[in-house]
Amino acid sequence: MDYKKLIARCVRVGGLDADALYDDIVYGQSADAGDYALPLFKYAKRLGKSPADLAKAAADSFVADEFIERCAPVGGYVNFYLKRAAAASDVLKTVAARGQNFAPAKRVNKTICIDYSSINIAKPFHIGHLLTTVIGGSLYRIAAFLGYDVIGINHLGDWGTQFGKLVCAYKKWGNDADIERRGIRSLLELYVRFHAEAENDKSLEDEGRRWFKRIEDGDADALKIFSKFKEVTLRDVDKVYNTLGVRFDSYNGESFYNDKLDAVTRSLKAKGLLTESDGAEVVDLSEFGMPPCLIRKSDGASLYATRDLAAAVYRKKTYNFDKCLYVVAYQQNLHFKQVFKVLELMGYPWAGDCEHVPFGMVSLENSGALSTRKGNVVFLEDVLETSVQKTRGIIESKNPALPDKESVAKAVGVGAVIFFALSTSRIKDTVFSYDKALNFDGETAPYIQYTHARCCSILEKCVGGNDAGADFNGLCDDAGFGVVKLLARFDETVAAAWEKYEPSILARYLIDLCQVFNKFYIDHKVAGNPERVLLTRCVRDVIKNGLSLLLIEAPNKM
Repeated sequence: MDYKKLIARCVRVGGLDADALYDDIVYGQSADAGDYALPLFKYAKRLGKSPADLAKAAADSFVADEFIERCAPVGGYVNFYLKRAAAASDVLKTVAARGQNFAPAKRVNKTICIDYSSINIAKPFHIGHLLTTVIGGSLYRIAAFLGYDVIGINHLGDWGTQFGKLVCAYKKWGNDADIERRGIRSLLELYVRFHAEAENDKSLEDEGRRWFKRIEDGDADALKIFSKFKEVTLRDVDKVYNTLGVRFDSYNGESFYNDKLDAVTRSLKAKGLLTESDGAEVVDLSEFGMPPCLIRKSDGASLYATRDLAAAVYRKKTYNFDKCLYVVAYQQNLHFKQVFKVLELMGYPWAGDCEHVPFGMVSLENSGALSTRKGNVVFLEDVLETSVQKTRGIIESKNPALPDKESVAKAVGVGAVIFFALSTSRIKDTVFSYDKALNFDGETAPYIQYTHARCCSILEKCVGGNDAGADFNGLCDDAGFGVVKLLARFDETVAAAWEKYEPSILARYLIDLCQVFNKFYIDHKVAGNPERVLLTRCVRDVIKNGLSLLLIEAPNKM
């Protein structure tokens, strides 16, 4: 189905080879403008001809192919037209052969590490964690689908003075039964109370630091309490991860690297990279236009950069990654630039394989500023449950007889939240709206899921669904062939989403596919037309597989 490759071989442009032309071929903007187009403006100066003359010469060299019918020069473009019946047969048979569950591509023998979600122990898994979690989770599935070996890493925030403060609060006001019953919510109340009490009793801050020192020193009592906090947190957040369909292969967090930090410091010293600044140890990055990278504070304590350096070295040794992605908010742009530059200065040739995947902020309508210390947080678990409840209400009003309403409500409600997060460019700040996310007529997950359910309903009423007796000439009108062309782009779209680490590319594709198919369905009878039945089956399968790569389920009935 790679018609771009065929097109690149059908014409000659000043002696350029087909591979040089391949990346320049674009999709036609309308049926009249061709199915594909080759712009030649970039070659005009190099070849000493005008774009229009190049286009005419290229068109004159055209040799028809099994799937490429003709071409026409228009200004500096060459527009290409597919043989519609042949292409429709090729595309639909190819998609249909993959079945409902598309198999991953052949393994490419490359390993990708993806650091995402990275929640904090004993703190809420709130709506601010939504983007890192679902972007990382979707990239995990996309990379695996493309044949990579993927390692999902949850770099837990499980180190720092705040844990001493929480242990202090637990010792003073903790209730084991309440913590066991309410989990993170109970721990949050202790954390908030500590900071409220500390405003009037400054000695609490010192007491909190002393407890963290006991954790650092391996004190049995302190470690037992700290381990309990970690156990409670992971138990609670696993429920959310399971709901979202997100998985991890490693939960090695900040504390895991405690015994690996000295090696980083020694290496930096040996390479003459460490300098002292006001008692702290830093790597001077002024010649690269960056402030110094702090490695050790004046009291000897490590920082995030120290731990990220140790983590990168560990991951390379352990997984021998070809690429290590960090799905972290854009506020950390400078931090990762510094860390990657220090890795480069340390002489690691793989430093360039570490890449920050930044994203914007997500908030809830009327939620105000989030603050863990003040207890003003919006639990992601609550957002998901509210979305499911609202979906349940929509189902009760529109289709009360729907079988298995609960599982459908969960799939649609959770899918709406995920799609809202993934459907816009990841770098944009977004405000989550239940009404917008659950709009069955908008550019939403419910709209895509409903189109999938519509396809399932159509196919239930039709016998067959294979290509027996199909007349692919019946798909040669603009509406039918428009669906065919979009189906042909699925793999290319997934690859583009991975190349740019942008799941929104796939989300946009699914919306386009559903819109084009629904328009086709309104104007064309499917039953009794084998080629249209086959088209519907292919649309169903592509939607299901595309949604899966976005962590979203596709119910058969809605």
